[in-house]
Amino acid sequence: MTTYQEFIIQNEERDGVRFTWNMWPSSRLEATRLVVPLGCLFTPLKERSDLPLINYEPVLCTRASCRAILNPFCSVDYRAKIWLCNLCLQRNNFPPQYAGISEQLQPAELSPQFTTIEYTLLRAPVSPPVFLFVVDTCMDDDDMIALKESLQMALSLLPTDALVGLITFGRMVHVHELNCENMARSYVFRGTKDLTAKQVQDMLGLTKQQSNMKAVPGNPNISQQQTNTFYNKFIQPLSACDMSLTDLLGELQRDPWPVSQGKRPLRSTGAALSVATGLLETLYPNTGARIMLFIAGPCTQGPGIIIDEELKHTIRSHHDIETDNAKYMKKAIKFYESIASRSSVNGHVIDLYSAALDQTGLHEMKYCTNYTGGHMVMSDSFNTSLFKQTFQKVFTKDNKNEYRMNFGATLEVKTSQEVRVCGAIGSCVSLVQRASNVSETELGIGGTNAWKICGLYPNSTLSLFFEIVNQQPGTTQPISSDQRGYVQFITHYQHLSGFKRIRVTTISRNLIDATSHMPTIVASFDQECASVSMARIAVYRADTEEGSDILRWLDKMLIRLCQKFAIYEKDNPNSFQLIDTFTLYPQFMYHLRRSQFLQVFNNSPDESAFYRHYLLVEDLTQCLVMIQPILYAYSFNGPPEPALLDSSSILPDRILLMDTFYHLLIYHGETVAQWVKAGYQDLPEYENFKQLLQAPVGDATEILQNRFPMPRYIVTEAGGSQARFLLYKVNPSQTHTNCGWGQAAGAPILTDDVNLQTFMDHLKKLAVSTST
Repeated sequence: MTTYQEFIIQNEERDGVRFTWNMWPSSRLEATRLVVPLGCLFTPLKERSDLPLINYEPVLCTRASCRAILNPFCSVDYRAKIWLCNLCLQRNNFPPQYAGISEQLQPAELSPQFTTIEYTLLRAPVSPPVFLFVVDTCMDDDDMIALKESLQMALSLLPTDALVGLITFGRMVHVHELNCENMARSYVFRGTKDLTAKQVQDMLGLTKQQSNMKAVPGNPNISQQQTNTFYNKFIQPLSACDMSLTDLLGELQRDPWPVSQGKRPLRSTGAALSVATGLLETLYPNTGARIMLFIAGPCTQGPGIIIDEELKHTIRSHHDIETDNAKYMKKAIKFYESIASRSSVNGHVIDLYSAALDQTGLHEMKYCTNYTGGHMVMSDSFNTSLFKQTFQKVFTKDNKNEYRMNFGATLEVKTSQEVRVCGAIGSCVSLVQRASNVSETELGIGGTNAWKICGLYPNSTLSLFFEIVNQQPGTTQPISSDQRGYVQFITHYQHLSGFKRIRVTTISRNLIDATSHMPTIVASFDQECASVSMARIAVYRADTEEGSDILRWLDKMLIRLCQKFAIYEKDNPNSFQLIDTFTLYPQFMYHLRRSQFLQVFNNSPDESAFYRHYLLVEDLTQCLVMIQPILYAYSFNGPPEPALLDSSSILPDRILLMDTFYHLLIYHGETVAQWVKAGYQDLPEYENFKQLLQAPVGDATEILQNRFPMPRYIVTEAGGSQARFLLYKVNPSQTHTNCGWGQAAGAPILTDDVNLQTFMDHLKKLAVSTST
């Protein structure tokens, strides 16, 4: 008999699904009383080595309002060749090609171990993906050289059949022709002008070319030839333009317009993005494509302006946003959101690669990545290893030698009649498909049971939320013990092999009467999934609500959860006890309240947008690391061991390795730092000390190799300025107020923040109080 924890992990490894509750209440009222909403974290393309290769079409339920796909939970009559849909109970005949099936000879989709299965549609080859590089030329020469090298390296890593294009921008926007021999030619747009899609198409001659094409219906060869010529002007197969594009990139220069003292360079990011979107939506609608935008500063003119060119006007901070003192922000957000919507409709991805010491406007542009499933990368310079290695990882392949990026995905959620879909949170947009299983209650992107995900990767994870529907309202019929709820996730996507694929995951959970089986429901709680789900709801709401309101909401939900599921006597905090399945949840909430996702102090709006983006798209393990960082301790007392994320773990004879997902920090305790300065590691008799210093570096290197985007790598010591990255993350159990200097084992933290113990004491008081 497996424990719930084993069951949860098995399901995650097999299907990429983790539910907040693994037993579902049979009534809507009982489900709402659970406090944490019924939801799941779903990784559509969870990597599995044992998935069979299926090159035929899936079998669909014949009921028009259902159209679910045959799965292991369906009842099958092998003699009559009939199957019963487990979602709508419709009887369906098997198609003729299934005539030979029997209980001994089952098709893969009915095999119990393949609750997740993938179909490749060979009848539907798709055109190769498009990569459109949109490059800022207002940057230092060193940055320019480094970026050109990275782009030339990218050309060698792209699929050989990929189509590529190049747009550069500074004060003007240049759309480069790629079929010119011996001469560089480009179409130039003014960066101050807000061009509509129609104007972009007219100016680039796209619409005109199409009308020419239709003018000669008698000769299809001419029209085909014209089409190719016209397509090839700006977007060409990499195999045809590799050399000319490499030369073109090599000859790129800084923007020639002079920049006066005390001014910013005039940068037309918004206009360039608008032209790129107009170009792709005309030539390649509903085709896999990536706009890869490289920026070295904020947009300073034209549509999408973030700050004007005067350096004396500083770019907006969180304080400016709170006091409504951000002059251009609302208009810029509206502009970039419209660009993101246009791209997502056509299945095009927008990546943002930002490299500057100051902010570049990621806060305003965040919808470009959040709507389209693009990457958001933030570094100090294009000349850093952080940017170079992150950009290289965009084109990595998996162990089957296939690219890890996929395009133009749609996720549709089918459910049995007891369950309805409330919404989704992640890098997706609604397809506004109001089916019968869509709930009136919206949570996240709701009002639909299907979403578009333009860029999909093996680690892309969405949060989906559901509600239970009463089957027999007003009746007192006991629910049958074997009643089950079903959810089917159907993911269509374009694979870089050139074919469309359909990944189908079907899951089932028991529905039980919560009033008589509450201990069973309590035991089925997944506190890790619940913590990430609540964190995502909080971050999703942080876009439109005040930070203090969200903290109050989190506190309220935590108190209600403890009141519902803890064991205690009224008004006696000492009697308070949490059941095993809930013990970690308050700790995660404590760290979430202190995290950079909700506390904007000492973070710029761009940093907040960057941090929040990855919490909404990464898988459960990485999200937990973001909420509560991992700490490892290295010392002479034994092998490396996990340490508490607490100030008491910071000891003078220890080396600590902290992973926050965004930062990877090695911290040398005071004594260790003195030994390093004395050079003991270079003496042969202190070989063991040298090995101790190397151990965390080796572990950090392993993490760096597998992480996207590359975290910032920091090596520091006690008293070092960058030790602040560690000190502000640990639980301040020892502060300047509760221990004298030199007394405590550990490092006292200079903070007024409450520690975890005080937080738990207050939680216990409020949970057991009769007045709350």
